[in-house]
Amino acid sequence: MKILVFVECADGNVKKNSLEAVAFAHTMGGPVTALALGSAAQVELEALGKYGATKVLHAADARLNQGIIQAYASVIAKAFQDEGSDVLVLADSSLGTPVAARVAARVDASLASNVVELPNMSAGFVVKRSIYTGKAFARVELTKPKKVIGIKKNAAEVKEVGSNCPVTPYPVTLADADFATAITSSEKATGEVLLPEANIVVSGGRGMKGPEHWGMLEELAKTLHAATGCSKPVSDMGWRPHHEHVGQTGVKVAPQLYIAVGISGAIQHLAGVNSSKCIVVINKDPEAPFFKAADYGIVGDAFDILPKLNDAIKAAR
Repeated sequence: MKILVFVECADGNVKKNSLEAVAFAHTMGGPVTALALGSAAQVELEALGKYGATKVLHAADARLNQGIIQAYASVIAKAFQDEGSDVLVLADSSLGTPVAARVAARVDASLASNVVELPNMSAGFVVKRSIYTGKAFARVELTKPKKVIGIKKNAAEVKEVGSNCPVTPYPVTLADADFATAITSSEKATGEVLLPEANIVVSGGRGMKGPEHWGMLEELAKTLHAATGCSKPVSDMGWRPHHEHVGQTGVKVAPQLYIAVGISGAIQHLAGVNSSKCIVVINKDPEAPFFKAADYGIVGDAFDILPKLNDAIKAAR
């Protein structure tokens, strides 16, 4: 079984979700070829060997820096065929998910997204998918010879299993039709740690009582090297920028640790965070719904708890 992994890069660096995809593919067994498109640092690509890639291809055409889905699908589908791959693995993301659908159509492959664990290949090829915004799971058999798998964040542990591997240039011929859609402008979220990539997220809700009190949340986030988030009402009221809105209609996160401060726990917010490994809730209302979903809960006033928690973490470090 030959596996191709699409590797996403941002500012020349390989994204963590793509490291997870490489690790996932390695654990499946068989040789793993990683494919990166656009600008990427050589040292970053070589390091993919540490996480299980046996070969790295780099299509460095500058036009691929734009992230045009059609162009990405064309290159990945061609590499899939050139390498004689049986399975394509990639991370579910705003880029990876639509690319996966287009590649599956081009190579006539079975497609599964939101995959949360390794496929069961004891009798066929069965994957476990997260459905209904994480409230349930479905087991789906992929019956076609070729498969495309989009994995959910935290579906694989990123750990070193080898050493650097060489990077091979992958020249491509791009048609004008691949660029029929153009990106006219884009706005990127700013901050030391961005929500989709964060291992730890500290979020605040209306219980913070106003934007002027957000400093203590930001201080805790800085201490933990975490990203900051917020509930939908907070962003709607203009207390925080909309790119920090976590929830079903905002950014869906799956960090190792999610700390919710002054957030009641509406179902729309829970849908965006229920893939988190550990959830800690701080709320002065003992009946807040969020406590039912929490791994750990603290009942109390956030304005008393946050400074003490921040000091305790600094002391422990």
